[in-house]
Amino acid sequence: MSGAGGLAWRALHALLRALLGLQRALLACLRGRRPATATATAGTGPRAWLWRRAASAAASCALLAPAAAGAFAFRKAGAARRRAGGAAQGRQRWRSDGRALQKLPVHMGLVVTEEEPSYADMASLVVWCMAVGISYVSVYDHNGIFKRNNSRLMDEILKQQQELLGLDCSKYTVEFANQDKADQVLNCQSALKVLSPEDGKADIVKAAQNFCQLVAQQQRTYTDLDVNVLDNLLSSTNGFPDPDLVLKFGPVDSTLGFLPWHIRLTEIISLPSHLNISYEDFFSALHHYAACEQRWGK
Repeated sequence: MSGAGGLAWRALHALLRALLGLQRALLACLRGRRPATATATAGTGPRAWLWRRAASAAASCALLAPAAAGAFAFRKAGAARRRAGGAAQGRQRWRSDGRALQKLPVHMGLVVTEEEPSYADMASLVVWCMAVGISYVSVYDHNGIFKRNNSRLMDEILKQQQELLGLDCSKYTVEFANQDKADQVLNCQSALKVLSPEDGKADIVKAAQNFCQLVAQQQRTYTDLDVNVLDNLLSSTNGFPDPDLVLKFGPVDSTLGFLPWHIRLTEIISLPSHLNISYEDFFSALHHYAACEQRWGK
């Protein structure tokens, strides 16, 4: 135990002993008898003895309370300084890690194939992506749990942002892209989309139907269909580039429907689980991606 902590506990112990003595004196007075240690001389009756004990307890409280309060205030301030120092060191490390990599993904996908996703661990991954300088992040699980509870995930991200980035969190704003509107992503530090299986194959089917309607309305011809046209018709990734890197978490050797049209040139790295994942595991995957040679299908 630190010196300040020991002082606080000693002060509280002495204070409790003084209050216990006062309680005993009050009980003795109420029972109508003098304590065995009191004498029968003038000025030393039960009331006088009780007054002296009360005065002694009050003096002990007056002397010890500032010391206890000061010790606890010192401990609280020290803990705050340690938290602030840890956040500052983390921010400095993450920024330097991002700059040290030979290449950094512009868009990273975080794909969970496990049955029970963790909001806290996923929020940590998103905040780490923001801290190292990744501009676009997509979160996906094959059951659509994150998307159905996107407000809960966002709350956890904001909490982790404050805890991990501290006072510097204003520099790492995140745009939580609305899945119900086909608006463009705002220009900000990092943009986040939460996806589910309906944003994969179902989105491609919807895009094909829309293109067929355009052809039927003579606004398009079938010869107009190419990669760029289909990209523009897909609403799930509106404003997002194709993923450069996907981190897949879980034992399943599949991305389970994550953006099948967009990951044809994506580097995929498998990790055992996202539960209790450490920053070291996350950065190791980034380092692996930075060192790999992408030939773009050649």
